[in-house]
Amino acid sequence: MELDKLYTALEPKSPGQRSLKEALESDKDLVGVFGPTGTGKSLFSISYGIYSIYKGKYKRLILARPVIDVATGREITITSDPETYRKMSSEYLYDVLSDWATPEAINKLMAEGKLVLADPHFLRGRTFDNSIMVLDDVQGVAPETVVEAITRLGRNSRLIIAGDPIFQRQGFEAESALLARDILVGEETAVVVDLGLKDVVRPGAKRGIKLLFELQMRRRKLDDVEKSVMDSIKIHAPDADVVTVVNLQDAKRKWNVDSEHVPDSLIIVKEGHLGRLIGTGGQRIASIESDTGLKLRAIQLTLDFKELVRAIHPVSWIHKHVQDFDFAGMELRLVVAPEYMGPMMGQRGIYVKFMDEVFNKLMGVNIYVVEGEPARRRRR
Repeated sequence: MELDKLYTALEPKSPGQRSLKEALESDKDLVGVFGPTGTGKSLFSISYGIYSIYKGKYKRLILARPVIDVATGREITITSDPETYRKMSSEYLYDVLSDWATPEAINKLMAEGKLVLADPHFLRGRTFDNSIMVLDDVQGVAPETVVEAITRLGRNSRLIIAGDPIFQRQGFEAESALLARDILVGEETAVVVDLGLKDVVRPGAKRGIKLLFELQMRRRKLDDVEKSVMDSIKIHAPDADVVTVVNLQDAKRKWNVDSEHVPDSLIIVKEGHLGRLIGTGGQRIASIESDTGLKLRAIQLTLDFKELVRAIHPVSWIHKHVQDFDFAGMELRLVVAPEYMGPMMGQRGIYVKFMDEVFNKLMGVNIYVVEGEPARRRRR
């Protein structure tokens, strides 16, 4: 395909991608797009940059992104290893545009100076006039780099910041992706697009994300109650692959949650292993409850967070009225019909505070609740 037709050939495959395309085509000079891998952040942003060059809106596209060894965390820069940095940055472009453009076409753009690879460490002192800049994988740069990139914008220039604030964080004290999002949200000349799990379209990405959650849960340090449940499972359901056990008793006491629907501990198993844990007629789980003296509930690990709401919320039926539950920035946004906000929140919001504590303990993320469409309108 010819590069000048690349962006126009991209068809959004999710509501979030449609919002991203609208943001890119807006008159805002700062665009932020944040979400998990596989949502098309880089593809749409870089393709739009190339399209803008061909349309004559800008003279060049500046691509700035860190090059990091995922296994060791070592960062490769233009000064530490220039050959490897250029090679890895170029191969990244080939990968992103692999279904749309040949390496030869991309190399031609770079040879003509229309596509420039910039090390985000060395933006200071530069000015980008008549340019569109993409600061990609912002979660892997120092927080100061975000501000520096905005500062470098010159006449007739635009900046697109893309990052993953949840799944690919590199451990900076201040989360750069979150910082960038917070900065842009408060800017009149900026637009922010949050992509979630429902926007993941790349094959294999959702599986990889689920495995990342599983890895995080398996690494949790268990307290004494959780260990006792795990030990009992090994005796009564040794063939069940248990990802983790979460003790809910402290959170129940803290938020005065006394609903019979809420278990004392939640067991999370790998998909396909729920039957092995429960046993015929519930015999195995009953034995584990008898051993531990706890009321238990088990669910399978999936990316459908409504199942977690169903498992732990004090109101047993409220999950039926959750319209959406997905990431927005670094948090999970739970959307509920306005007529069911009361049962979802509980008195003084204690039900949501309880769930927030459990999600934070289990996954390291917070949740918040917003009103969606009235249930009657959605039925129509």
